[in-house]
Amino acid sequence: MQPLDILALAAHRDDVEQTCGGTLLKMAERGYRTGILDLTQGEMGTRGTAEDRAREAAEAARILKVSWREALDIPDGRVENTWENRLKVARVIRLHRPRLLILPYWQGRHPDHYTASVLGYEACFLAGLAKLDISHVPPVAGASLSFYESGALALAGVTPHRPFKIIYASLYHDVRPTFVVDITGQFETRFAALMAYKSQYSDQQAGSGIFPAQAEIRARVESMARYYGMLGGVTYAEPFVQKEVGLVDDLLAIPVKSI
Repeated sequence: MQPLDILALAAHRDDVEQTCGGTLLKMAERGYRTGILDLTQGEMGTRGTAEDRAREAAEAARILKVSWREALDIPDGRVENTWENRLKVARVIRLHRPRLLILPYWQGRHPDHYTASVLGYEACFLAGLAKLDISHVPPVAGASLSFYESGALALAGVTPHRPFKIIYASLYHDVRPTFVVDITGQFETRFAALMAYKSQYSDQQAGSGIFPAQAEIRARVESMARYYGMLGGVTYAEPFVQKEVGLVDDLLAIPVKSI
């Protein structure tokens, strides 16, 4: 099993599609192996069922050319930064060995989102501890065989590993991004991946006071992408934050005009 180049972790199925789906697609189109780890299965959603969300997530992953996607069994609406949950995520990190991890921004309206951010970071730290034995962590109930491989692959997957880089998808929170990724060429496909969640975005009585009408969704998604695109001097973009200081080798290669 080949390691993932990029793994995006999110609390719910469709979070990745909203916050960094275009970026994942762009990286896949460049030949990188991408993956998505959803922490919950969506059983508490106002619309649809966990089974609906699973089918829709698989279709969205296909559209985004994702190499691997699975969901953990952490309760929807109750994502908690517990030792057990950190071990579950740490095992995924060790098994799939991503070089770069995309986490949700660490502030936001939904507790599941910002808790997933801290949980993901701390799981990465644990995953790199040589003396931490997580071979006993049980497979997730209902996960596909590819998720917890048996035999030699499972043993290889529990050796220590930490991503080289962690970045934060910040679209859910009003914060100035460190950088944006140009998704102008991926915007339409990214939107199609979001619309794969028919249980969430089709017009229906359930949640009608919370969810926007389907006719309004594209305008909202497009306006956000255009805003971040404007910041980077392109048509459409997705925003990210990194905690580290950026390193520049060639001053004349810095993108985005100042005036």
